[in-house]
Amino acid sequence: MAEPLWTAGQIAAATGGAASGAFDVYGVAIDSREVNQGDLFVALKGDNQDGHDYLAAATGRGASGALVERGGAIPAGTAVVTVGDTLSGLTALGAASRDRLAGTVIGVTGSVGKTGTKTAIAAALARSGATYASERSFNNHIGVPLTLARTPAATRYAVLEMGMNHAGELSALTAIARPHVAVVTTIAEVHMEFFASLEAVADAKAEIFEGVQPGGAVVLNRENSQFERLAARATELGVSRIISFGAREDCDVRLIKARLHEDCSTATADVMGTLLTFKIGIPGDHWLSNSLAVLATVSAAEADLGLAGLALAEMQPPRGRGRRHRVDYRDGDILVVDESYNASPVAMLAAIKGLGQSVPGRRARRIAVLGDMRELGEQGPALHEALRQPLRDAGVDIVVAVGPLMQDMASGLGSSIQVFDSATAQDALQQVLDIVVPGDVVMVKGSNAIGLSRVVDALLAMQDRSALRRAAG
Repeated sequence: MAEPLWTAGQIAAATGGAASGAFDVYGVAIDSREVNQGDLFVALKGDNQDGHDYLAAATGRGASGALVERGGAIPAGTAVVTVGDTLSGLTALGAASRDRLAGTVIGVTGSVGKTGTKTAIAAALARSGATYASERSFNNHIGVPLTLARTPAATRYAVLEMGMNHAGELSALTAIARPHVAVVTTIAEVHMEFFASLEAVADAKAEIFEGVQPGGAVVLNRENSQFERLAARATELGVSRIISFGAREDCDVRLIKARLHEDCSTATADVMGTLLTFKIGIPGDHWLSNSLAVLATVSAAEADLGLAGLALAEMQPPRGRGRRHRVDYRDGDILVVDESYNASPVAMLAAIKGLGQSVPGRRARRIAVLGDMRELGEQGPALHEALRQPLRDAGVDIVVAVGPLMQDMASGLGSSIQVFDSATAQDALQQVLDIVVPGDVVMVKGSNAIGLSRVVDALLAMQDRSALRRAAG
């Protein structure tokens, strides 16, 4: 039988809590619906919900025990470790996990590309040894300690996504994570509602360097306007190894040549003196940059570059982040590009460029379903207007604009692009279903709050309906 992740005694020692009895756990969960057999359920209290209300559901799904607060309602017979505050307890458990890890810890941050780059780094390192990485976008004050608490002690590489939208947040996260390698994918106009300038965003991202361990490394995008600022801050904090990536001649990890295809890319790079030719299973030139960050990280972690290249070839984008679906429709099919998870100006431009590289069928169109980009502050209107020329350059035929900022942008596109205005995602869905024809390429992207994932879901459901018709036929 597998070794337990934690014993009740270890949990109590890490959190300063009191165990009601002996039990072992093999995982950690904060959502009762996601509890697996043998998990520890952490009863967090939120603004609208109290995890203590779901203790019975968690034990019913097989939780071995729970981390609870004094005074909370505990069902009879539930094995628990009792603490003063469960969020503080989870944070302490994550810190204790970090203390016992002998492997290499990688922290990944940046304005865009965090989740995809984190996933790719984990896949690349997994070829060299036992690897554990953040699930989904678990990158905040709950997600980082939760990921650490779930990380087995024997893990060779732990890959943590670390996010922020206010200054000071990464300082707290890096103090827990204490990475050996800190990766900053890029600095861009994201969360500008909370920052006075791009330099302020860079300063907040640079907080991750505060936790870099002695002898550790920082991986930075050499082609980003904030490179010098980030490198100077890392040096100021005592980081001696700064590894740059990009296409410039002075990059430590340098792109030599690349070829973009509709569904993948191929590239050759000089990785710290080693020449590597590799394939990237995800299309788009932004993934060329991401792949260089991956290879720089693998080099910094002293893992196998050749195996990392093989892993990049097998990469597929996660749901909502560029995943491509061929959907049977009428007497042909449509290509759905699912970028619906979230949106920022840099990511939006990359998605539009990727749409331009897609090839519609004969007499078919490129359709962009675009929702407002949120948290851009006063720069919001100008950053939306900046999408007009890229849409023209990409040969987009139809724009379905969802939300006032996108509608204002689309109103200035001119007659070469057909525009449909939509107040809500539901309106956009109906418009897309009315206009789509076989051979079309439909790219869907907007801030998560816009809810454009339902457009993708409806388009994918057409595949199921086609299958049913064939079966009945």
